[in-house]
This record gives sequence, structure tokens and C-alpha cells, in this order.
Amino acid sequence: MTDKVAALQALTPAAQWVLRGDELEWLDTEQTQPTDSAIAAKIVELQAEYDAAAYARDRKVEYDKLNQDEMRFDDLVNGTTTWQDAITAIKVAIPKG
Repeated sequence: MTDKVAALQALTPAAQWVLRGDELEWLDTEQTQPTDSAIAAKIVELQAEYDAAAYARDRKVEYDKLNQDEMRFDDLVNGTTTWQDAITAIKVAIPKG
């Protein structure tokens, strides 16, 4: 989830400002304060990027359940493809965007 803080940090990474509730106090003398519409557009853009990466977050949860090092070692010793099969199954179950 993104918000106004994330949008401000993305638009003006080194700027100094304070956000109290929804009230923005611009303290920076070097950078221009972004307009409300620019902030709103950046929030939409950041949310779209976050949503597009949902598959990666979901896959990571499943990858983390695997003991991948042991699986790869066992496959090497046994001549099997258990690790590759497990990774493929996750990718099939949770397709990329």
C-alpha cells in the first residue's frame, strides 16, 4: 500500500517537509513543493507498481517454505529434479502478472 509519504519521498527524495495528518508543511528551500495533483498521480503510479509485483511477493512466501539448498544438493547426489519441479510448480500456481 502506498500513501502520501511514499509519493513525496519518490517525487522529492531529499526534500524537507512535515506531514501532520493530511496537512503538508513544506520546509525545503531548494526544491519546489509538488502539487496535489502530482502527489495524487504518484500515489496511483506507486500503487500500480505495488499491485503488479503481487505475484513476486506471493511466490516468495512459497519459495521460503522450501529448503532449497538441501533440495539442490539431494538432486545433485540423486540425479533427480525435485528442486526444479518444486520451483516450476510454484511458478505455474502463481503466474507472473
